[in-house]
Amino acid sequence: MRLITKILLRTLICISVIIVLTILITRLVTSPANDRTWNTDQEVLPYADISGDRVSIFNIRNFSYASTTSYTPAYYHHTYDLQKLKRVWYVVEPFSGIPGSAHTFVSFEFEGDVFVAISVEIRKERGEDYHPIKGLFNQYELMYVIADERDVVKLRSNYRKDQVYVYPASTTPEKARALFLDMVTRATHLKEYPEFYNTLTNTCTTNIVEHINNITPSRIPWYDFRILFPENSDQLAYEQDLIDTALSFEDMRTRYHINDRAMKYADALDFSVRIRGER
Repeated sequence: MRLITKILLRTLICISVIIVLTILITRLVTSPANDRTWNTDQEVLPYADISGDRVSIFNIRNFSYASTTSYTPAYYHHTYDLQKLKRVWYVVEPFSGIPGSAHTFVSFEFEGDVFVAISVEIRKERGEDYHPIKGLFNQYELMYVIADERDVVKLRSNYRKDQVYVYPASTTPEKARALFLDMVTRATHLKEYPEFYNTLTNTCTTNIVEHINNITPSRIPWYDFRILFPENSDQLAYEQDLIDTALSFEDMRTRYHINDRAMKYADALDFSVRIRGER
């Protein structure tokens, strides 16, 4: 029995060493790039021009979808006044059939029912699929998709048929503006200085946590497993008073689950307002 235990232990150590060496070698011999043949929906990188309180964002994605693979590309640019930023929203999209996994992103609401979402994603090459193991070995670049909610929310709720939750964040106007600036600045940086996505250290959720902690150091504890497995990151945000806590957690999930409203108001010009149940 002891012999079998020793053999198993040595095997695990060898496998661990091989994995670590593979990661290190991969990082040494590969470099991130922006000039690959990208999927059409991730081909164009956004960037921003910041002048005082005015932030002009270019290449805001606003695709129209017939299905998850059939769409009409469209982009626009818009100038946002930071003084008119009203609210921040935290979006969670659990992945069907994969316990613990989810995509998370942030959306910003400005006066006049103007919304813009920022979603940290892998940047896939044409014909490429995502796998979390590949994500450990510099196989995907990272990008910030800045998009209209009629694109980035509706894609998930109405076409991928994933469950989507849109929660109002609890923050001050000053910190909301700082978060917006921090995220669009990083998006602009990636246009010139590409990075690799990493399944453990450079994901949608870890980047949101980093942006929040940049503004308020140590605001979110890094050791919480719900950062790595973000399906329940809304629960972490609730416990940290980062999202609305006026309701119980379960009631809050019910209140901010938007799929039924997203289907009902799919073609509404005020889609973002309607999915929040505010009209």
